[in-house]
Amino acid sequence: MDLLAGVRVLSFNHYLAGPLAAQTLGDLGADVICIEPPGGAFQRNWAVANKFVGSDSVNHLATGRNKRSIVVDLKSPAGVEAVKKLAATADVVMENFRPGTMEKLGIGYETLREINPRLIYAVSSGFGTTGPWKDRPGQDLLLQALSGLAARTGQADGAPTAVGTVLVDQHAASLYAMSILAALYARTQTGKGRLVEVNLYQAAIDLQGESLTAFLNGAQSDSPRGPSGIASWFSPGPYGIHTTADGFLAISMAAPSALAKGLEAPELAQFGDDESFTKREEITCAVSARLAQHPTAHWLPMLEAAKVWHAPVQDYPDLMDDPQLSHLGAFETTTNASGEEITMVMHPARYDGQSPKTRLIPQPLGAQTREVLAELGLSPDEIEALIETGAVRAA
Repeated sequence: MDLLAGVRVLSFNHYLAGPLAAQTLGDLGADVICIEPPGGAFQRNWAVANKFVGSDSVNHLATGRNKRSIVVDLKSPAGVEAVKKLAATADVVMENFRPGTMEKLGIGYETLREINPRLIYAVSSGFGTTGPWKDRPGQDLLLQALSGLAARTGQADGAPTAVGTVLVDQHAASLYAMSILAALYARTQTGKGRLVEVNLYQAAIDLQGESLTAFLNGAQSDSPRGPSGIASWFSPGPYGIHTTADGFLAISMAAPSALAKGLEAPELAQFGDDESFTKREEITCAVSARLAQHPTAHWLPMLEAAKVWHAPVQDYPDLMDDPQLSHLGAFETTTNASGEEITMVMHPARYDGQSPKTRLIPQPLGAQTREVLAELGLSPDEIEALIETGAVRAA
């Protein structure tokens, strides 16, 4: 995929949101160069579920595709000078350190803008780079708690519930990549670079745009979470996940008349189609009672015939056999740099009917240090001298 061919991105990112945003740009054809510390970026050395494939953490496998890796000691003056030379050739610099870190290292926005006025300098932080909370650690669960997301997830008679994935980081990554692309487009009109900033807190708020807008404009609820198993406080009945005789089934928006037909439940016919919200608890309880009487497979063709929006609840083991995901090429199985089999979640968009391919599997630490420095015009002897002093390291 060459949509961003010719765009060079320097990524100082770690954790998830930043590396994932950089991978998105790499998927689209940008030359993403990861500048990592001597021990490697955080995501190389820590893994969710403590899972490594060979020496690769699954976090690196999730965010390291289509990137080149160089190792630079940013505490070394020679290392900082090498970064400045790279910045002069770059279109984008991305970083998600604590606010002020890059400035202390001598490679902050003002410094690099003097070197390269066309540079897009993109920052991702937990709470923004200014304000009373700018120095607080930004982590997905904490943001779910602070933003109201956890308070609005779960059942009315239960506790606030965290979503079972790091969706704030994932959404922040999309906003991060989107904002960089917008700035790159603006540069084609003005010729000027700019500072781009995103933060996890507003990403968590943005995830709730529909429900928050309802609340901010007067929508009321007796509980922050949906009653009677309804999936959200603002939804009609029977919107939610229901137990069947052998599993679980999601019912989305559906009129009582369609439900009465699809579930062969005449008791639902007593409700008018305009009562889905005002009688939502009664409708939901009736639907739940009916669904529990038969297995999931019994209900699927009936709900389909009645045009009720529905879906069986799938778990991760089901996804590899999902025919639509297979058609879309959502997963790719290949081997990593040391020969172990890995499976990656692929770029989620198509362009002229084609999905971006993997140009580079997640790379070993410092795999392209020599290659990138040579592109700057350094001779082999100069590169080896930098390696000997520890200013840079190579695989």
